[in-house]
Amino acid sequence: MRPRMMNEVDLGVNRVGVAAFVLCFAAGAILTAATATPLGILAGAVIGLYLLFAIKVADQWEKVAVLRFGRYIGLRGPGLFFIVPIVDSLSRYVDQRVRVANVTAESTLTRDTVPVNVDAIVFWLVWNAEKSILEVSDFEQAIAMSAQTGLRESIGRHELAQMVTERESMGRELQRILDEKTNPWGITVQSVEIRDVRIPQALEDAMSRQAQAERERQARRILGQAEMEISESFSQASKIYESNPVALHLRAMNMLYEAIKERGSMVIVPSSVVETMGLGGVMGTASMNGAKLME
Repeated sequence: MRPRMMNEVDLGVNRVGVAAFVLCFAAGAILTAATATPLGILAGAVIGLYLLFAIKVADQWEKVAVLRFGRYIGLRGPGLFFIVPIVDSLSRYVDQRVRVANVTAESTLTRDTVPVNVDAIVFWLVWNAEKSILEVSDFEQAIAMSAQTGLRESIGRHELAQMVTERESMGRELQRILDEKTNPWGITVQSVEIRDVRIPQALEDAMSRQAQAERERQARRILGQAEMEISESFSQASKIYESNPVALHLRAMNMLYEAIKERGSMVIVPSSVVETMGLGGVMGTASMNGAKLME
């Protein structure tokens, strides 16, 4: 005998066939009791056995191929259908709902030679049951192997930064690669989602230190830029204070006031500083201006 194909299954029975067998056998028994001859129960048993193996049922989402003497004669399902026992055989029932395949690629090198572990999910369905049965022996295994190969191929085309930030584009590219392989089998890949991208722990620590050093360098650059801007402001202020001593004195008084206000305590200032600031003259001028206003 020839070896059975991987997508063929042995003839089996179902609840509808069992019910038909019981009814036929019961009708034969009643007929035998009525006629007092064993022909009724024998006929009922034979017809029941035939229906037991001839009646098949496919669910709403299933299709099955019927082979007569090894030749394909058509698809059956969904619902109730009949075959000829012994003469006909059935392929594996094909589920036409959307199915999910988990794909993993371990220690695969990216375009910039970084080893990564990638987990992906492939959503696919059988749109042509006839092709999926006749064109490929085990389409589920073929999908899994093709998805893994396509995932490795897609990883090799991308750099690590692209894989982390552009997962959707990578998923679309992988979907295109798989569609080219699976469409001749009557199978289409609806979408591919990249679940996780992992790198070795040692490399992750090195990249973390590199990112930290980059942030520190950027912070130092910003601090240096701020120092330059402050020095330019001080340079411009010095020119103003040089041509206007009163403005310098007022600034000194304001700084003294701010120090007293923030600390909330007494500040001792040397007399030389007071003379330099000209506080006495300023206070005297302010007093004369107040007297004039009162007159």
